Amino acid sequence: MKQAQQTRRRMALLIVAFVIFAAVLGTLIYRKYELSRTTPAGPQPQRTGTLVVALFFASPDGAGLVREAREIDACEDPTACADAVVEELVNGPVGDMSPTLPPSTIVHGVWVEGDTAMVDFGKEFADGLPAGSNAQIMAVYSVVDSLAFNFPSIKRVKFLLAGESVRTLGELDLSAPLTPDFSLERKTGGTAEEKR
Repeated sequence: MKQAQQTRRRMALLIVAFVIFAAVLGTLIYRKYELSRTTPAGPQPQRTGTLVVALFFASPDGAGLVREAREIDACEDPTACADAVVEELVNGPVGDMSPTLPPSTIVHGVWVEGDTAMVDFGKEFADGLPAGSNAQIMAVYSVVDSLAFNFPSIKRVKFLLAGESVRTLGELDLSAPLTPDFSLERKTGGTAEEKR
């Protein structure tokens, strides 16, 4: 009888612990989802050690880019923050948007030279993109716009594949660094440039 009571007590404690764990995990997931639904006006310090940035993903219909907020670790070196932004683009959206970069994409490095960000992807980036110029434009400009929007000192982005300069991606000319194109943003109430 006493052993049965101890077993029930242990089970009750396990259930309470599981419920608390589930509530904490659910709260963290909900917070990340809710954060992704906000539209940040630019990089904003959130709390000590974090920074809220805007990532550009494809709209659900694939007709343009849509902003999603994401919290990243704050960093003093803009190169480290730029690298974190590109890694988050590879991770894909949390909300309703469509990913722009193949999930198998490997980022070999991101660094800044003057006003130009150099982004070195593995070959999986080009190989994993769906055929068609729209998918290529969305992929390239999700990177360019995300970096330029969050880091005003970055005016252009140069793409590399496995350390080599890229001349073209499909029909898209990548021989020179690209400047952002915020006209690709699909958003009610104005474009990203109007919101800046």
